[in-house]
Amino acid sequence: MKRYTAAATAATAAAALALSPVSPAHASPPAELLGSAVVDHGTRFQGTPVGGLSGIDRDPRTGDYLLISDDRSEQAPARFYTARIGVDADGVRGIAVTGLTTLRDRSGRPYAPQTVDPESVRLDPATGQVWWTTEGDRRIGDGRPVLRHPQVRAADADGRTRRALPPAHPRLRMSRHETGPRANLTFEGMDLASDGTVVTAMEGPLYQDGPRTSPDHGAPVRITVTDRRGRLLSQHAYPADPAAAEPDPADGHAENGVTSILEDPESPGEFLVLERDYVQGVGNSVRVYRTDLDAAPDVSRVWRLPGDPDHRLIADKEPVLDLSALGLEHVDNVEGMTWGPRLDDGRRTLVLVSDDNFSSGQVTQVVAVALG
Repeated sequence: MKRYTAAATAATAAAALALSPVSPAHASPPAELLGSAVVDHGTRFQGTPVGGLSGIDRDPRTGDYLLISDDRSEQAPARFYTARIGVDADGVRGIAVTGLTTLRDRSGRPYAPQTVDPESVRLDPATGQVWWTTEGDRRIGDGRPVLRHPQVRAADADGRTRRALPPAHPRLRMSRHETGPRANLTFEGMDLASDGTVVTAMEGPLYQDGPRTSPDHGAPVRITVTDRRGRLLSQHAYPADPAAAEPDPADGHAENGVTSILEDPESPGEFLVLERDYVQGVGNSVRVYRTDLDAAPDVSRVWRLPGDPDHRLIADKEPVLDLSALGLEHVDNVEGMTWGPRLDDGRRTLVLVSDDNFSSGQVTQVVAVALG
C-alpha cells in the first residue's frame, strides 16, 4: 500500500488522488460525487430537534439508516433516529425520518444531561443490537474533576443498554493529569468488523502522543481493536493530516481529526478512515483514506507515539477521496460514514452525514459518493 504521510496538505492530497502511482493490487477505485441533500435547520421529529447527527449506519436487511445525535441529553434525551434515504446513480433523493429511539441506561431510564456524548453508531445485523460510542468527559478545575471514560456500549433495539465495554487499555482512560485522552477527542469512530472485533478510532492524539493537529503538523491517533467483551487485541497508530489551511484570524482555530472508520467488506482488515478538519475563516474539508490494520504494527505497548508520519510504527494510508475535489459545492462538518446500496452498474456507494452542532450557521447534510 502506498504511504500517504500526515505531512501532506489537503492540496497535495487532492493531487495525489489523480496522480499517485498506486499499484493496481491496492489502488482505490475512482470516486464520483452522486449528490447531496439537506435536512432543514429546525426540523423536529416527535418533539426532538433533528440535528447533531454524528454517526450513520445502514441496515442491509431493510435499507433503512440509523442516525445518532450527539445531543448530550440537553435539548432532548440522547437518541438515534431511523430514516429512509433515497440513494441511486442520480443522487440523494430525499431524507425521511421514520423513527426515534431514546438511548437508556441499564435500568431503562433515559440518560441524564451531560452523562453521555454519543458519537458513532453501528447495527449488528446478527443480533439486532445497536452499538454506539460515548466520548466521555474530562473537566479539570479547582473543584472535583469530572472524569468519564470513553466507552463502547451495546443497546437493544429499544435503546436500553445491555453491555458497556470496559476501557480496553489504561491509556484510554480519562486522567486528571496530562496523560490519556483529551476531552472531546476520543471515540469519534467505531465499526463492527467482519471478524467479530470492535474497532474504535480516537479523533485526536493522546496527551503523551504529542500536540493536537495544526496547519504545521499532523498527529498520530490510536485505532484500537477489541473483542466483543472489550478485551484488547491490538492497537495501531494512524497518521492524521495537518489542518488544511491557516486560520483567519491568525490566532483562530484550525484542527483536523478522525471522525469515522469503516471496514471494506471486500477487503477484510482494510478500513476507510474519514478525516474532517475545520479552519476558522475557511471552513471544513473532508477526506477519506484507506489503511490496512492487518499490516500495521501493534503499538498497544508503546507509551508515546512518534510524531514522524514516516516512522515504522505508523500505519500506511492511501487517499480515496476529497469531497472538495469531487466538486461538492458546500462541505460541512461531516462526521459519519457508512456503505450505501450498490448501484445498478455494480459500483458501491458511501453515504456520509454532517453534524450541524444544532447551529443555524451549519447544515445537516447527507452526501453520497460512488466508488468503482
